[in-house]
Amino acid sequence: MFFDKNNKRYNLFSSYLKKKFNEKVYKVTLDAGFSCPNRDGTLSSTGCIFCDDSGSFSQAHSNKLKVEEQLEVGMAILKKRFRASKFLSYFQAYSNTYKPVNELKLLYDKTLMPNDVVGLSIGTRPDCVDEEKLDLIASYNKTKEVWLEFGLQSANDKTLKIINRGHDYKCFENAYLKAKERNINVCVHVILGLMNETYDDIMYTAKKLAKLNIDGIKFHMLCVLKNTPLEKVYNKNKFRLLSEDEYIDLVCDFLEVLPPKTTIHRIAGNGLNKLLIEPKWIMNKFETLNKIDKMLEKRNSFQGKLFN
Repeated sequence: MFFDKNNKRYNLFSSYLKKKFNEKVYKVTLDAGFSCPNRDGTLSSTGCIFCDDSGSFSQAHSNKLKVEEQLEVGMAILKKRFRASKFLSYFQAYSNTYKPVNELKLLYDKTLMPNDVVGLSIGTRPDCVDEEKLDLIASYNKTKEVWLEFGLQSANDKTLKIINRGHDYKCFENAYLKAKERNINVCVHVILGLMNETYDDIMYTAKKLAKLNIDGIKFHMLCVLKNTPLEKVYNKNKFRLLSEDEYIDLVCDFLEVLPPKTTIHRIAGNGLNKLLIEPKWIMNKFETLNKIDKMLEKRNSFQGKLFN
């Protein structure tokens, strides 16, 4: 049976980092002014159906600042608030490999210069990496903790088409395998509750990722945000979103089939209050986290229980 030092029945990414670096490591979110091929007209001009104008960015800093300035501000805040001393530079907004490799190197290098930055996390799309970019990212592995975060959302091609993802599952799998050939840690983003997906569809995604033996995962709940294509669909159709109880059950089922070694980077989130339309329950993040813990305990279950 799996338990981490926080008595969690799943493998928290924060615990993994704490064990490796002997203290808590904090992410500093960065906006380097990247775009996305699914928004700039290369694939489409509307983007994924759920994505708002911030490109899934936390909006913690303004991209009017240079990335090294954003990093400095972010670290100062975390040092003052939590007495933090170790950090990961997290390129979060839009597709953070969607520039020529020489420009990427300059950006990444700038955020790895401070001694208290122990690593780098890069959020992107699987269709925005190539051999040269993966070689660059892998080069940082020698001295830093490096993570590549791929937005997948679902392993079902039908769903990917509905949400206007702009790539299929095979594209993701190819990018994932090329990253693993270079020993790059990969975290995969999935969304639970996507329109038209059944329970079996969701568990299909879980089993596909388990088979790949993924390094990390972020769970997201489908939510309707203002000024997104999904808002228009929701206003017209009012499709049903998952309840909190349904989401909790799905997360627990998903965790059971994942490898025990997969790190859980996010299991519940609270969204952006100003943009959120539905579901409102996701604003109670810590309550949902506690309920997931209680459900796993009630089931006498844990991450990897059904992993084969």
